[in-house]
Amino acid sequence: MSSTHTAIEWTDKTWNPTTGCNKVSPGCKYCYAEAITERFPKNFPEGFQLTLHQDRLDQPRRWRTPSRIFVNSMSDLFHEKVPLWYLEEIFKVMRETPWHVYQILTKRHQRLTELAPQLEWAENIWIGVSVESQDYTCRVDSLRQVQASVRFLSCEPLLGQLQLDLAGIDWVIVGGESGYKHRPIKPEWVKEILQQSQAAGVAFFFKQWGGRHSKIGGRTLDGQTWDEIPKAWSQHLMQWQDKLSRK
Repeated sequence: MSSTHTAIEWTDKTWNPTTGCNKVSPGCKYCYAEAITERFPKNFPEGFQLTLHQDRLDQPRRWRTPSRIFVNSMSDLFHEKVPLWYLEEIFKVMRETPWHVYQILTKRHQRLTELAPQLEWAENIWIGVSVESQDYTCRVDSLRQVQASVRFLSCEPLLGQLQLDLAGIDWVIVGGESGYKHRPIKPEWVKEILQQSQAAGVAFFFKQWGGRHSKIGGRTLDGQTWDEIPKAWSQHLMQWQDKLSRK
């Protein structure tokens, strides 16, 4: 699980320079990453304890095709046990592989705003926060303080109705929970977020309805698939494809 092509629809690869986490809000209750470590204990001898994997730091340098890379699908980069020096090493790798776009997602908005000014946010580093219910929209306010080129929200698992202030936000991802103990999602919740995104001119991506298996409910909303991605990605891809073709 160190790095891989992925079935996550809004990214191309995952990169896990850390693994392990602990629960901080209701969206964590049935954590898919924790479930994976329990299913494949041989791959995770440290269990779900926060673990630094310095041997994985250089992996993106070996991936020559420009890709969207989800950073820490098995952890939270802004976990309180991830030291600043290690974050700086990760950000250095991201800056030095500018042909990729990195997608960081965190629930730890307070530590994000604390450390963001001490990190160098290159254009290819995107940052997002998870917002599973109205009680956690405060994370959006923290996200707006980060000087990143693209800011996004992951409303997955969506656990209730959301009224969002999308000022300064570039992308909204919505998804239902999957797994044996998944909590149901209501279509009206998704449609309301779609309407808010369209009104704000924000790209909208609907990942899945969820269910016992992630793909069982499909991912169409009123007969349509919503795969919108910030224009920054197509611009980035065009730029780097052109640069690499000239070599």
